[in-house]
Amino acid sequence: MKFATKAIHAGITPDPATGAIMTPIYQTTTYVQQAPGEHKGYEYSRSQNPTRDALQNNLAALENGKFGLAFASGLAATDAILKTLKPGDEVLSTNDLYGGTYRIFTKLFEQYGLKFKFVTMTDADTLEQHLSDQTRLIWIETPTNPMMHIIDIKAVTDLVKQRDIKVAVDNTFATPYLQLPLDLGADLVMHSVTKYIGGHSDVIMGALVLNDQEWAEDLQFIQNASGAVPGPQDCFLALRGIKTLHLRMQRHCENAASVAHFLKQHPKVDKVFWPGFEDHPNHQVAKNQMQDFGGMISFTLKGDDIEEAKSLMTRFQYFQLAESLGGVESLCGHPASMTHASIPREERIKSGLVDSLIRMSVGIEDIEDLLEDLKQALE
Repeated sequence: MKFATKAIHAGITPDPATGAIMTPIYQTTTYVQQAPGEHKGYEYSRSQNPTRDALQNNLAALENGKFGLAFASGLAATDAILKTLKPGDEVLSTNDLYGGTYRIFTKLFEQYGLKFKFVTMTDADTLEQHLSDQTRLIWIETPTNPMMHIIDIKAVTDLVKQRDIKVAVDNTFATPYLQLPLDLGADLVMHSVTKYIGGHSDVIMGALVLNDQEWAEDLQFIQNASGAVPGPQDCFLALRGIKTLHLRMQRHCENAASVAHFLKQHPKVDKVFWPGFEDHPNHQVAKNQMQDFGGMISFTLKGDDIEEAKSLMTRFQYFQLAESLGGVESLCGHPASMTHASIPREERIKSGLVDSLIRMSVGIEDIEDLLEDLKQALE
């Protein structure tokens, strides 16, 4: 089954009661049992819900995985992964990553005895020197947020294949349409479904997909025991969004390419970070492991003027100044004061995230309107 067909059909069947082609919203907390312990596979909606099951099966199919789990947010999904570790275990993470991930690592789980090391992963060969006997998990974002660094997933997984170390990939920016980490050797994929998978800025959700049955059972236990599950209405919205994921990602990629080239040629723009440029670090890796280069771009202005960057973002008409990304509408943001404010400034600067950096989530509007918006705001 090809991707577009999976997006519409995988894990989804017409409602057996009515024949409804759309998965019903099972807005119920509990299920009547024939006798104590005798039921139709459903007891309580924190544990199981038919709408959530359909979404989880669909997500697993999209990532070529066996087990899918949906959570109330991407951070709830990350939280569940970390709860499978033990005090003293070490997580090796890329040094350029989503601020919320950095926050949950350092502000919550460090106090429970987990250790975190943030390193550059763009050259997988250098990872060897950072591994220790306590390393149990490698956390990858690629492309990274917001510097668009590209990490070679297969090279990293090959490095630790014979060790007791799992590799988890945050695939939010790429989506399964552009990149399949499990096929490249990763053990687990995490998504903020809020972003491209949902795609319409109307649902908060996270997801995990994996093939390891034992780890999946541990995560399913945590999903139920901790209770950070999405409601059936949100699951329905995510399923609806997935049906057009392939179409939306095609337009996101096309528009982002045009925006990136426009910005690179503009006299007021200094640096543009987009994996599609041939001179972008690890461009060839991106070309090999991704189907296209995605809809995210970051850039800086000449002079590194933070006040001008902030002023610029207020002059846009279509690029709305807002948190989040991956919706049909174009957004812009200031990572240093918004999505990555929880990362200490000295750590941000080390990874290249200067104060004037602007991050753009290029939507699916007509490209002529987006380019005109950029032109008027810059000039």
